[in-house]
Amino acid sequence: MVASPSPGFTAIDQAMMARALRLAERGLFTTQPNPRVGCVIAQGGEIVGEGWHQRAGEPHAEVFALRAAGEQARGATAHVTLEPCGHHGRTPPCAEALIEAGIARVVVASEDPNPKVAGAGIQRLRDAGIAVECGPMREVARELNRGFFSRFERGRPWVRVKLAMSLDGRTALANGQSKWITNDAARADVQRWRARSSAILTGAGTARADDPRLTVRIGKVIRGAASDRHPVSPATAARDASGIAQAQPFRPLRVVLDARLDALALHANLLDGTAPTLVLHAPGAEVQDGRHTRVELTEVPLAAHERGLDLDVVLRLLAARGINELQVEAGPTLCGALLDADLVDELLLYVAPTLLGDSARPLLALSPLQSMADRRDWRVVDRRAIGQDQRLLLRL
Repeated sequence: MVASPSPGFTAIDQAMMARALRLAERGLFTTQPNPRVGCVIAQGGEIVGEGWHQRAGEPHAEVFALRAAGEQARGATAHVTLEPCGHHGRTPPCAEALIEAGIARVVVASEDPNPKVAGAGIQRLRDAGIAVECGPMREVARELNRGFFSRFERGRPWVRVKLAMSLDGRTALANGQSKWITNDAARADVQRWRARSSAILTGAGTARADDPRLTVRIGKVIRGAASDRHPVSPATAARDASGIAQAQPFRPLRVVLDARLDALALHANLLDGTAPTLVLHAPGAEVQDGRHTRVELTEVPLAAHERGLDLDVVLRLLAARGINELQVEAGPTLCGALLDADLVDELLLYVAPTLLGDSARPLLALSPLQSMADRRDWRVVDRRAIGQDQRLLLRL
């Protein structure tokens, strides 16, 4: 994890916050809908306690760090990646725990965007006479919880569209055959991105043609545990694999956009009940022959052009359900519609060193451009080889 020094903070503050952020990463697959948070308690530059939030409903990072520090917490500095909560939720307020432990100073990477917390935790600490400073490594902390911040600041999840294509930009043969464009390593890597997502979304076309499962295959996640880190030590890879194994089973919400409720066959994998599944449909759609008994059905209005569901409403509905990161695994029509509506935050693109020809199916169905000035250029955030394939992470 690399970050430029934060003005006004000591080298010790910087080092302790970097450690707290590394701890927070250990909750990458397990904390949702809560944020990933780490805490380090230090006395005179020495760590006396540390912890991270492991699972929703369980103690927060500060509690684990205070337990480890014991009496050494009195007069110490707590470095926390996100503002300590000051309200009673599923767990007691962390601000009160810090006060009761006798913490003298709290350094916070970022304020919490949740209206139940936003500023209240910091104010509670200051009212108790604790010095509070905010800001070191703020952008790194926000990046780790980009979906959580998106949900509260924009009212929608962070949307990641996963795509796989050949060198000539094709996703399937003309007859629809697409297994497999990418290699085993790339497909295992996708599992890890699924595992960090709150939900995985697909459309009626993909559900009908591919009969996907949209679940997380734990073995593949463990084998690719360090695949999006650069560089990674063997110890880090082993630790991540252990953390993933403890987190099983992963069950991100499966979301299907099926306006007419006719895309899923009677024995479709998405109806098997192995993971929570939400099927979104248009008003007036008829439920067929009891096939949807193991999924949740929710009505969503059609878009103004009536060619599909209102995607903005879909995302806001998912945010209201606590979805932070949404991974879209769909065909060119739905992915293109999300891009046309400016509802995509990043593209996760796998490129296989193969050619499928101009009769094969295209990557995206986008509205035609009238001039080159209308194009939207994406920047490469990360580029790496995954086996023989290339993986690009792109943002506008």
